[in-house]
Amino acid sequence: MSDVFLITPPFTQLNTPYPATAYLKGFLKTKHISCFQADLGIEVILELFSGRGLTELFAQIKRSHGNFSDNARRIIALSDDYVSVIDSVIQFLQGKNPTLALQICQDDFLPEASRFSQLEELDWAFGAMGTQDKAKHLATLFLEDISDLIVECADGNFGFSRYAERLGRSANSFDELYEELGGPLSYIDAVSIRILEQRIATVKPKMVLISVPFPGNLFSAFRCAQWIKQHHPEIKISMGGGFPNTELRSLSDARVFEFFDFITLDDGELPVELLLDYIGLTEKPAGGELKRTFLRENDKVAYRNDSLRHDYKQHQVGTPDYSDLMLDRYISVIEIVNPMHRMWSDGRWNKLTMAHGCYWGKCTFCDISLDYIKIYEPVAATLLCDRMEELILQTGQNGFHFVDEAAPPALMRALALEILKRKLTVTWWTNIRFEKSFTYDLARLLKASGCIAVSGGLEVASDRLLQLIDKGVTVEQVAKVTRNFTENGILVHAYLMYGYPTQTVQETVDSLEMVRQLFEAGVLQSGFWHQFAMTTHSPVGMEPQKFGVVVESDIVGSFANNDVAFTDTTGIDHEKFSFGLRKSLFNYMHGICFDYELQDWFDFKIPKTKIRPDFIQMALRDDSDFQTKPTSKIVWTGKRPVVSAFTKSKKGNSWPMLSLEFHDRRSVTTVQMGEKEGEWLLGLLENISAATGKPMTFAQVKSGYESTVADDFELFWFSKPMEKLKEAGLLVL
Repeated sequence: MSDVFLITPPFTQLNTPYPATAYLKGFLKTKHISCFQADLGIEVILELFSGRGLTELFAQIKRSHGNFSDNARRIIALSDDYVSVIDSVIQFLQGKNPTLALQICQDDFLPEASRFSQLEELDWAFGAMGTQDKAKHLATLFLEDISDLIVECADGNFGFSRYAERLGRSANSFDELYEELGGPLSYIDAVSIRILEQRIATVKPKMVLISVPFPGNLFSAFRCAQWIKQHHPEIKISMGGGFPNTELRSLSDARVFEFFDFITLDDGELPVELLLDYIGLTEKPAGGELKRTFLRENDKVAYRNDSLRHDYKQHQVGTPDYSDLMLDRYISVIEIVNPMHRMWSDGRWNKLTMAHGCYWGKCTFCDISLDYIKIYEPVAATLLCDRMEELILQTGQNGFHFVDEAAPPALMRALALEILKRKLTVTWWTNIRFEKSFTYDLARLLKASGCIAVSGGLEVASDRLLQLIDKGVTVEQVAKVTRNFTENGILVHAYLMYGYPTQTVQETVDSLEMVRQLFEAGVLQSGFWHQFAMTTHSPVGMEPQKFGVVVESDIVGSFANNDVAFTDTTGIDHEKFSFGLRKSLFNYMHGICFDYELQDWFDFKIPKTKIRPDFIQMALRDDSDFQTKPTSKIVWTGKRPVVSAFTKSKKGNSWPMLSLEFHDRRSVTTVQMGEKEGEWLLGLLENISAATGKPMTFAQVKSGYESTVADDFELFWFSKPMEKLKEAGLLVL
């Protein structure tokens, strides 16, 4: 029994919980407020994709006597086979039955329908895939076949990571959603409500908080709230999360409050705390102040923001708490061959944030006017590591996805050093800006700390448009940064955009050529094209005339308002580039078709590119942006060396020398130098060790050498022994 019940409605991810409720539970824990959380998405999936669930599904479909497609009829005919293997397949995808991979990879184990029709391309797409990965992909196709059956024969709104998404996208009016909610429960609705009913009976909450991160969660959130209102009217219900934060800021339709008592915006900690006071769930008197909260007063929508209290700082909100969630029952799937997208769906990730908001906060396509991006507040590296250690103990998982808008390079450096200092074994990845702070040595440090991948917005690979976007980077700079990550074994994914206002056909073609060259040079491993969408909270949305677009309607809807329909004054149909851009990228990601003419990807005439064929290669040869500064930090990431002394003789003269052997996990690096220089170096490495010391500036190192050894520091620093040592882990950051 808990006072507060935190719900993530169906559906988000299959492999890991969406972190919003865990963040809020961690905060409420600091306030000693009892709460319970549930991810109804994974619970519904596990109920559907089980022997019992499929038996019920097939029985209902057979009773309906519908006019089904050939594909659906095949699956129905093989219903016994699907039911017999489903539980074992789910256990395999949960990591509990790895030996099943050998059977799954046999041709006669899984029943196959239309999703397997592209199977002959499997080896080409994935290369020399291991048995476990191949089995995961085959099992994923098996689940997708069942999903197709559900969509066709049971519930057309179903989707693994979204449900009834069309009802949530650009829903300026509440009418369609309201009408749908007035109808009978769908097949998926009924399963969801059955699980919700059991949870409510067990938890017995006084308040339910429903997090709605995406449009695909919206309808299920309303269904859950509707059932609670009908059967437990005494329970108060509030909605928060990414969808209301961006879409419902101008809400005026009072019918929404037939389902929800409150809707809160932006950071949820203080608004929720005040709500609990307001309804009398704390020791404070009921009623009083509210923070960024919609409610219904006198049959009209009212917005209350009368609290003068400031939002909590990041160090005050506590560590995300994943207790109550079924962490061992999430399933890892391999849906597509994009390596970065695979990371989203494969493996369990603890989600954390390095910083609230975006340290750049200027990109003109982004909702930079909203607090979740506008208000920038980093978390100290020591506190981040404290939270990482706490989550490892809590979840048993050491994988971390930092879900930042753009992780700050300086904080990433501090975090990596703290991870190395604490000797944590972790795996992590995050989103960045491709800025020049990401030098080769910083990438080496991040790799040493466990960083395996970064994603970042290249957006439009055109310097004119990057400047118009106010991205703060150039294509040449992006090439160098991606090279630095790639050469250190960190996967790089680029978000790519087409159709930005005033973008010409020539710029789209030239952008594709830039992307082709980046993949051909081997400095990008993954990417995804998306068409520009204008939002009301972005600089483009707030000043459309400045960017050469015309808003099709200035009417503010009574429900969701974020995506803005517009016309680009260039008159170009950017949508027609979609297929060619994605098809070319698919091939480039697999290292093929670089010799194709760009025209080959399109079935309409395009101009020839104006980009030199060696543009990226020439950019990669120029390292002028990456020079050592006096303020650069020097750090040693290697181990203590094995030291031996010897005497060197030449032409009748002799002098003492030191031989330093530096062992790492793969090799040994030996350097020799004079005794005086060697002893100074040993002291320096101890002082700047990532494990035991702290970094020094380049100027401090130079001064220390010149005052202790000699005044020819540059000669020493750029000597062959020191160049070898830099390869062994002496980093300039």
